[in-house]
Amino acid sequence: MYTRYSKIALVWAAAIFATLVAFNNLTDYGSNFAFVSHVLSMDTTFPDNQGMWRALTSPVIHHSAYALIIATESLVAILCWMGGYRLLQNVRDVEQFNQAKGLAILGLTLGVILWFTGFIAIGGEWFLMWQSKTWNGQQGAFRFTVILGVTMIYLNMPDTRTQS
Repeated sequence: MYTRYSKIALVWAAAIFATLVAFNNLTDYGSNFAFVSHVLSMDTTFPDNQGMWRALTSPVIHHSAYALIIATESLVAILCWMGGYRLLQNVRDVEQFNQAKGLAILGLTLGVILWFTGFIAIGGEWFLMWQSKTWNGQQGAFRFTVILGVTMIYLNMPDTRTQS
């Protein structure tokens, strides 16, 4: 049963993380909005790079993209909080615990999609964020993706009656 409790703890750790990220983005909107704006504008990439045609310079697009990021972070948090709670409700019965993993898996998956697809793939490669010395968030996004991914792999391991 300790394994099941550890899975709940890790899902809630992801929930805490996503909650804090969303909270910080809402309460200090300008700091990370600047990040999104610079990445989408591609204004700190290598001079005269051939990908500048991809740059999006509209403030409306910047605010919309940032709102989508914050909404996704919030949804990750909600799903992980609810998923962890659902796991806790079913912790004593191994079959029910295995069946209760859905919301937590959904939250963790959405987090991986946000930080891998959104930041590493789209931000890093499409908007060439890797070229910026100042506005490169790929290392942080990679850390988040790995932590969430490892948590999801661990959570998806089937629980059995013989585990302690």
